[in-house]
Amino acid sequence: MLLHIEGVLSKAEVGEFRQKLAAEGEWVDGRVTVGQQGAQVKRNQQLRPGSALAQELGQRIQQKLAAHPQFFSAALPLRTLSPLFNRYAGGGHYGLHVDGAVMNQLGSMQLLRSDVSTTLFLSEPDEYQGGELEVKDTYGLHEVKLPAGDLVLYPSTSLHQVLPVSEGERVAAFFWTQSMIRDDARRAMLYELDQSIQSLRGRYGEIEEAVALSGHYHNLLRQWAEL
Repeated sequence: MLLHIEGVLSKAEVGEFRQKLAAEGEWVDGRVTVGQQGAQVKRNQQLRPGSALAQELGQRIQQKLAAHPQFFSAALPLRTLSPLFNRYAGGGHYGLHVDGAVMNQLGSMQLLRSDVSTTLFLSEPDEYQGGELEVKDTYGLHEVKLPAGDLVLYPSTSLHQVLPVSEGERVAAFFWTQSMIRDDARRAMLYELDQSIQSLRGRYGEIEEAVALSGHYHNLLRQWAEL
């Protein structure tokens, strides 16, 4: 499932993030966080992982997402790596690749299986040329270039790339989530069921049909969840 979630950060919050990244950010070669294969196709910069600024902004994003019902419904997070930050300019790109299957939090031995990949856009689409996130799945090729403050999440199993940025600068946060539901098709079914339940409740209140569907949702979650 590839999903666009709007307005995770407000425009004011995006402006604050961008100001801090420009004034305080220590940017390093993006290849410091990938293996040998990824390093061959990755040409960008990243905010130094583990820096005070990366931790501050990453924690703010995590707090936002912890209170965001649509993100929770789509990702069903068990654990999430702290967000990282990157920027692309002057032809910077990241060629076709698949994200690593098993990762660990910087400075920790805690392992995480990457089920869901997320990009939170911090640049407006008209600030840069190129830079589209291309995601390939069973339904074809999807190009993603979202307003600042919006995010896209998609299965970490997907082949994807960031196209070259020929003008301007593309800034984004990105991170991975281990879901309670390993299988993307099951996550998608649960998401659609949950959204239908919420729609019924919004229109008609806690009617019998909404209660019954909620029971089916939780029983499926109970059967499929890995904790």
